[in-house]
Amino acid sequence: MKSLINISIAILIVCAGLYFVADHLEASGSKGSKDTITIYNWGDYIDPDLLKRFTKETGIKVIYETFDSNEAMLTKIEQGGTTYDIAVPSEYTIEMMIEKDLLYPIDHSKIPNLKYIDPYYLDLPFDPGNQYSIPYFWGTVGIVYNPNLLSKPLNFESWNDLWDPSLKNKVFLVDSAREVMGMGLNSMGESLNAKDEKLLQKATDKLIKLSPNIKGVIGDEITPMMENNEAAVALTWSGTAADMMAENEELDYAVPKEGSNLWFDNFVIPKTAKNIEGAHKFINFMLDPEVAAQNAEYVGYSTPNKEALEIMDPEIANDERFYPPEEVKNRLEVYENLGLEWLGKYNEYFLQFKMSIK
Repeated sequence: MKSLINISIAILIVCAGLYFVADHLEASGSKGSKDTITIYNWGDYIDPDLLKRFTKETGIKVIYETFDSNEAMLTKIEQGGTTYDIAVPSEYTIEMMIEKDLLYPIDHSKIPNLKYIDPYYLDLPFDPGNQYSIPYFWGTVGIVYNPNLLSKPLNFESWNDLWDPSLKNKVFLVDSAREVMGMGLNSMGESLNAKDEKLLQKATDKLIKLSPNIKGVIGDEITPMMENNEAAVALTWSGTAADMMAENEELDYAVPKEGSNLWFDNFVIPKTAKNIEGAHKFINFMLDPEVAAQNAEYVGYSTPNKEALEIMDPEIANDERFYPPEEVKNRLEVYENLGLEWLGKYNEYFLQFKMSIK
């Protein structure tokens, strides 16, 4: 009997200890707690002051981690080792995540600030009805250039200006198959989502003719190098161009007339999420016009929040290079999920082009 009493007391002590540990973890805001959300986002892609403000207004602490590519983000979420309540993938990756059943549906009733998003940026093919994602930032792919470093006047109204002989060894390209192959296809008046090997080879052959003008095919270092006038021209994303232009006032940005990419980075809630309620609160917070305006001015990318534009610095909100008029947007295409087979082919042709650069 005494032995049974001792066993009972031991069980009670263990249970009490486990309860204390669980309660302590909850109070300290550990991962998975109702008082914490874990966000997975691109580097330097949010105003840090807004994370503090969200915690102050809601009591929910934010654990913030970053990734440098959609592929890295997708792999980590698929592996499931870390629980993320919010991630910010691009449109074609969102489509892949939906197909892989990696996302929770968004409860629109918990995001009343969705009403501030311009309908133009909603209900797009990669996520009809925005069932799984909410717009965060958008932008274009275009050409950033320094007119003062050009030996002849070029305004890059056409992609074909990049082939001008005066640009020999003066052009940087981002190291990305979709962007470079897309530029090659667009320069011929073709879709940047083409699934036609003859067209891809034709675009590659044309890109190979561009090789003498290429100074480098590079990654993140493209920003400081353009800021420091180490090349005259670069193919890049609009937000990256805005960062460059903030540091170097000589730079300008253009989206060529043949068309280009219209990209989106959206909020999603992965199925690894432990605080779905907190995730909805954060998304709604970020869609508040005042918050969205502050964030857009800090990050430098284009906001889809129509009310935020009304309170932003007019010099930013009315800049048609980053908020193009309707006739320009009508020539833009959203990247489609090509599938592994065609994505592999784009990468193969891109590598063929890169190997031609001396």
